[in-house]
Amino acid sequence: MRSWHIRIVMANRQLTVEELERANSLLAEVRAKLKDLSCNDKGLLFAYRRKVFKELTYDERSKPMVRRKLKDQKWKEQRGLCTICSKDLRIKYTVLDRLNAADGYTTENTRLIHQECDVAHQASKGYA
Repeated sequence: MRSWHIRIVMANRQLTVEELERANSLLAEVRAKLKDLSCNDKGLLFAYRRKVFKELTYDERSKPMVRRKLKDQKWKEQRGLCTICSKDLRIKYTVLDRLNAADGYTTENTRLIHQECDVAHQASKGYA
């Protein structure tokens, strides 16, 4: 059985009351700007929202091809084994797990695990 280095990471940072107020204010501004840009065209408003959502998601998670390449790299590094249960991984239906969400999808900050192991791990932390 292989021994994997596991980092203990603090929970994701939460916004203070003041920070949450500023975030909500920004969100209201963005919504108003999108409404103005769309000129009451529901389809265009939908398209603008989807574009902004997609790009913000990429800012946090990277683009799908970047994650796909990292997932393939991690599978090779881990010799096809889950870092939680040490059992064989199929390349599909696996999770590229970030050790610290704020650090993003990097080689140093990720591991490849089974979906089932991810669900159990998240539940053990009270997230699922």
